[in-house]
Amino acid sequence: MHEREELVNLLKDAEKVAKALQIRPFSLYLLGGCACILGEYLDRATRDFDILDLNYPSEIGKVLRFLGDFDLLEYESTPIAPSFKKRAIKLEGFEYIRVYVLSKEDIVVSKIIRLDEKDIEDIDKLMPSCNKELINKIIEEILNRKDFFETKKKSFLEKLEIFRVKYDV
Repeated sequence: MHEREELVNLLKDAEKVAKALQIRPFSLYLLGGCACILGEYLDRATRDFDILDLNYPSEIGKVLRFLGDFDLLEYESTPIAPSFKKRAIKLEGFEYIRVYVLSKEDIVVSKIIRLDEKDIEDIDKLMPSCNKELINKIIEEILNRKDFFETKKKSFLEKLEIFRVKYDV
């Protein structure tokens, strides 16, 4: 789990910066490959952080820069269920900032919109330990979101049929 240690160390450095700059403590919700590694769902290489943008104040950018390669994913354009925080897992070892990884099921559903080769690889490895009933509930919540951009919802629906057939969900 060498990759996991490196990701944790980057987050710890960001935490030190936040504290040194006296930026108010905040929460980070991680998804994608980094969440899979940090949550110990998968063991693969990645260096980028996918962070759900919770309308952070601009000063948080000073902290996030220390993570290196990161993407702030707008909630409105990301297939995430409104209830994601209930399932998110808090990573231990952080004293100033709160770092969460999304559940396996939330991560799987968030990958449906693209379904590229790497996403399919990850989903193949995650699905055997996922709760399909929960995946269906998450999908339903996303489809009922009024704030999910229509163009993104359309892309999600197109890939959803492929996902449902491939994984019998």
